[in-house]
Amino acid sequence: MLATATGVADTTVDAALTALENAATALHDLNFEVLSNPERVTVLQRLETVARMIPSVGHTLIAHQQQWVYRELGNGNLTWVLSDALRITPGDARTRTHLADELGPRQAITGQPLDPIYTETAAGQKAGQIGDPHIKVIRDFFKSLPHTIDIDTREQAEAALATLARTLRPDELRAAANRMLAHLNPDGTLDDERDRARRRSFDLGRQGPDKMTKGSFCADPEFRAYLEAVFAKWAKPGMCNPDDDTPIVDGDPSDDAAKRDTRSTGQRQHDALKAMSRAMLASGQLGQHRGLPVTVVVTMTLKELEEAAGNATTHTGSLLPMRDAIRVAAHAHHYLAIFDDDGRPLYLGRSERLAQPDQRIVIFAQHKGCTFPGCSRPASHCECHHCREWEAQHGLTNVDELTFACPIHHPLVGVNDTDWKTIVAPPGHRYPGRTL
Repeated sequence: MLATATGVADTTVDAALTALENAATALHDLNFEVLSNPERVTVLQRLETVARMIPSVGHTLIAHQQQWVYRELGNGNLTWVLSDALRITPGDARTRTHLADELGPRQAITGQPLDPIYTETAAGQKAGQIGDPHIKVIRDFFKSLPHTIDIDTREQAEAALATLARTLRPDELRAAANRMLAHLNPDGTLDDERDRARRRSFDLGRQGPDKMTKGSFCADPEFRAYLEAVFAKWAKPGMCNPDDDTPIVDGDPSDDAAKRDTRSTGQRQHDALKAMSRAMLASGQLGQHRGLPVTVVVTMTLKELEEAAGNATTHTGSLLPMRDAIRVAAHAHHYLAIFDDDGRPLYLGRSERLAQPDQRIVIFAQHKGCTFPGCSRPASHCECHHCREWEAQHGLTNVDELTFACPIHHPLVGVNDTDWKTIVAPPGHRYPGRTL
């Protein structure tokens, strides 16, 4: 967690920031009712120019990554430093670091300064003539450009698009970029090994209020062939139908089962992928992850179980409606984690150096994920951490002395004055048993 900065030692930088803040405050206090409509447009244009210039300063600050010492800032990763300090999402912070890599100043290994990767685009942004939507169009253009295009042509294309961006709207710029892409790659040909591999993706979005998740993917030809083979069997009418008392996953469905299947093609394919994933998890062939078999682990309270209401939490951080969790649990191994009135786990695992699988399950029931302030990484991304250091403080591998820490924040904990400390909240605390 970061303290709020109040000043900058460099008086020139501090004075410039103060002048900018004062100017913004002064603008808010002005009376714009006296302006004519053309003057209002002029004011908006000038505001837009300034708004486009400011991110360029941020790129310069972020780009000097060799000067970042993350332990000074209480975190171990630039993404999380920025998201905490600026109160933005980690995704937005990652986007800013990527933009800084492409639009910020660079240095050679010898220390010699280098121009930004997108030189003319960066110059246009610095001048306030190119905004974020224009930059997205230019970045998307280069993502679609085959790697076989030589560096000189790339530089000429970037300069041409940056010039157009200074006078065109983003939608007009995209149309121009598409025409340029068609000119440079008229046949639409891609190199199998590099261009297609670069474009492959599977993006799982966030859960919505209804617990449903939207996503998108770009499948390479091989993956598509696999999907088509699975869908040919498991996505035809009557197969893997959750409305059936006993969904058919083997053999062929009867004519009656196919006729009463009212699902759309998309729904049948969704259910086929779900059945395939469940079968793979049940096969036991996926090995282990952080000491546990690769499977779905969910936690719920006795009250939630009895009332069949609310949501269970998975070790990957998603929510599973209680009725679905109970149905899934009918085929699962069950663990009972008991906590006393102070919230401390009463089950103590074996005292060994590494946490045992049953201990990880109890820790998941108590902590859910990384216990570093503000970190949202789920249990599946975390390591077990000794609240009392194993060697320096002779800590024990007991379940009430273990907690979760992700690989980014785990190394920040130590016994030195500059390290983070781990404390278990005592009885009487607002959150007894929780990691502080």
